[in-house]
Amino acid sequence: MASEGFNPFKMAQQQFDSVAEQLGLDQATRDLLRVPDREFHFNIPVRMDDGTYKVFRGFRVQHNDARGPNKGGIRFHPQETVDTVRALAMWMTWKTAVVDIPLGGGKGGVICDPHNLSMREQEAICRGWMRQMARSVGPVQDVPAPDVMTTGQHMLWMLDEYEKITGTKAPGLITGKPLGMGGSLGRTEATGYGAVYTLREALIEKGVDIKTTTASFQGFGNVSQYAIDLYQQYGGKAIAVSCWDNKDQKAYTFKKLSGIILKELLDITNRFGEIDKVKANELGYEVLPGNAWIEQEVDILVPAAMENQVNADTVKFIKPSVRFVLEGANGPTTPEADEVLKANNVWMIPDFLANAGGVTCSYFEQVQCNMNYFWTREEVLEKLDSKMTAAYHAVSDLATSRGVYMRDAAYMIAVSRVAEAVKMRGWV
Repeated sequence: MASEGFNPFKMAQQQFDSVAEQLGLDQATRDLLRVPDREFHFNIPVRMDDGTYKVFRGFRVQHNDARGPNKGGIRFHPQETVDTVRALAMWMTWKTAVVDIPLGGGKGGVICDPHNLSMREQEAICRGWMRQMARSVGPVQDVPAPDVMTTGQHMLWMLDEYEKITGTKAPGLITGKPLGMGGSLGRTEATGYGAVYTLREALIEKGVDIKTTTASFQGFGNVSQYAIDLYQQYGGKAIAVSCWDNKDQKAYTFKKLSGIILKELLDITNRFGEIDKVKANELGYEVLPGNAWIEQEVDILVPAAMENQVNADTVKFIKPSVRFVLEGANGPTTPEADEVLKANNVWMIPDFLANAGGVTCSYFEQVQCNMNYFWTREEVLEKLDSKMTAAYHAVSDLATSRGVYMRDAAYMIAVSRVAEAVKMRGWV
């Protein structure tokens, strides 16, 4: 999952160490928070459609649950690594803390490629994952959700397996479920919309009219699609989007200077967020190399795909016109690139603040499931907007008053809250 030679967990620890130093945390608290509380590594044997058996490797990492049950997605990816899962679990602890919801950080994964698996084989992996984890997850223990290449359908299979094993009904076990099966309205658009709520506040704060701005997006999955949707509703112009092409095993950037039209791109996109390049070309899009998204003359860059995309090498291609970076993905910017952005006065809305809309809405889904009463889409998005807006301003106010980088400010708030919780519980 991680790029060649890049270790996301080392990066997450490096970011934490730097903030622990600034906060003057004691050694025991540092030792506790820089590594996960618990890790599960297990085999998932599956009988394949051709009658043979194949063993898949699964993981669940629970980073810290001092503030509430662990929470975090399960991703299916052929290059999944336990270090990616560790980093994402740790970032999830900070993410839930920065938006001040009573949850901790977890993450799961399976090394597999859904492109090459039938739905029955994927169902077998989901049920096998849950059989391994049923004793260690639950509505008040650890609450999974969909992530890269997993969907509401995968979550429902896992929920069904858990309910069979425990003999209970437990809709609050898992979030990101389909509507009518305990899913929440507004959940699908939550991460993308939540990111744009923080961008909207940043632009207002800096005196920039969103209608005069242009943006370039990396990735065309759920986060990017809904971020583009709301950004354009607000009057912004998205001129480029990049996405991976599984057939060619490389990425492409699709550019239209007059502004991309979301609906026409969605019509030629498969369920993995891959745009048909031949059809895009016919619709008047320039088809450029995958990394062209970062080289665009725009006001806002939105890395919303994978980690390690804005790094020491690629940061050099960012144009002076870029004034804002909105991190829709987890860990897209390395500490080396942060130094360059900081020096160039680029206003950074860091990942675990920007993309916290997803977990915030998952929390709302959990609350609705546990009380067996569901809200309207308007209520969900209104609650999401107020959570994201409050969290953004808390981080921005601290960054401004202390004269620190936005990522450091977000970390200071999140780490302080978790450190206080472990101290109050008497763990350190």
